[in-house]
Amino acid sequence: MDTILNESKLKAGAAQIDITPRIGTQLDGDLGYKRPAEVVFEPLYAKALVLESGNEKVCIISLDLTAITKEWGDKIRLRTEQRYGILKENVMVHALQNHAATSLGHIMVTETNNLLPEGDDWAWAKGGDDNYILFAVEKILDVIGEAIGKLQAVNIGICRGIDGRFAFNRRYVMRDGTSQMLPDRCNEEILHIEGPSDPEVGVALITNDNLENIAVLLHHTCHPVHGNAMNYITSGWPGAWSECMRDRLGSNCVPIVLNGCCGNVFHDNRLDPTYIPYDYKGMGKGLAEASIKALKKLKYISNPALLIKNKHLEIPIREISEEELEKARQILKDHPMPKLEETPKWDDIKWDKNEKRNSITWDWFYAMSTIDLYNHFGRNAKFDYEIQAFKIGDLAIVALGGEPFVEGQLKIKLESPAPYTFLAHMCNYYVGYIPTKEAFNRGGYETCTGIASKLHEDALDMIADASIVLLQDLFR
Repeated sequence: MDTILNESKLKAGAAQIDITPRIGTQLDGDLGYKRPAEVVFEPLYAKALVLESGNEKVCIISLDLTAITKEWGDKIRLRTEQRYGILKENVMVHALQNHAATSLGHIMVTETNNLLPEGDDWAWAKGGDDNYILFAVEKILDVIGEAIGKLQAVNIGICRGIDGRFAFNRRYVMRDGTSQMLPDRCNEEILHIEGPSDPEVGVALITNDNLENIAVLLHHTCHPVHGNAMNYITSGWPGAWSECMRDRLGSNCVPIVLNGCCGNVFHDNRLDPTYIPYDYKGMGKGLAEASIKALKKLKYISNPALLIKNKHLEIPIREISEEELEKARQILKDHPMPKLEETPKWDDIKWDKNEKRNSITWDWFYAMSTIDLYNHFGRNAKFDYEIQAFKIGDLAIVALGGEPFVEGQLKIKLESPAPYTFLAHMCNYYVGYIPTKEAFNRGGYETCTGIASKLHEDALDMIADASIVLLQDLFR
């Protein structure tokens, strides 16, 4: 679907609202852990940017959360249309994939899953927390209304910086030809890093006619996994980056982070024996330094025209062999209840072997996920994958679902006709990892078939190619 927005003076409004979960809310972003929130280090926000040209509007929402299911992504977009008149196709709901937060909806199971034990004792294993959803959705709808109420004539300037200090490909090719995620530092069995990262620090500053800063779009690409598997809430590096930018650009400026395709990108370099991974505050501060430096070369867009295009792809669900099914069924037959084991707690950059807790074993969880996927989709099924592409003058924003590997993003940027192209992953729905075809040959947990990785091996290429065609249509 194409929506052309009138080329009158561009208006914009932005707002943010606190969506911090209550203590006790199940946190998301890790597999098989019960993680009730015990402490809040920083608040979590829902942020909305509404752009208007003539009688039409576009809404970009950024959430300091882990993920959002299609059910709740669709509901937010539909309710935005019903309440505010913004077409649901023009609404983008972006979860930053913060691993020290929760999700909207159950991301680890399908809606038809009946393999986990019933009752509150095991509800946490589904991902997300039902007690949080309605509170967050109402807050999100409220912040959209607040942003609409602040609409005013604006100008947009765009710039970029390059900073390779913080984000690295997290998959390493070992000497036996397999891939490992984050092996031991300088492990002698490492052959080479598997792929690239994306060092771009993208900045789009939105100001009114009085040169007051209304909002700033911030684009970088890295897993926000500080606090992973822990029981505290933090906004991670996106939140730290945002707060640093508010300190420089003013408290009325709303920083909106667009996290790129980081399915295989992480804040650690395992090839450097001296590398100490930045804490999220240090990473946010460093990205802010790169942003402020880039702003010195800001280029304003004269009378930016708006255009949005949506494309739906029918991507095949990966086939599950009879051997895989039989193996998974046998595990569940032998262990009808989830298997538990003692595992070390993750402490940001290392395993703390002195503190352990029970978790569901990965073999049981993947067996459950394999059967759940097969029961829900069956054979020869296809996934409705939506791509959104926004044109704002010289800026293109591409919204993708799931966790595509960064190679797809780099291909899109390389072939994009737009002078500036920002990508956002985990938009509108959860679909799991979308690896490269080469990654499937080497293995690794991102390629294990289940709810968290279910699309055909050609999916990343299909998505990148379709995104490039959309951008070519937008900028022809």
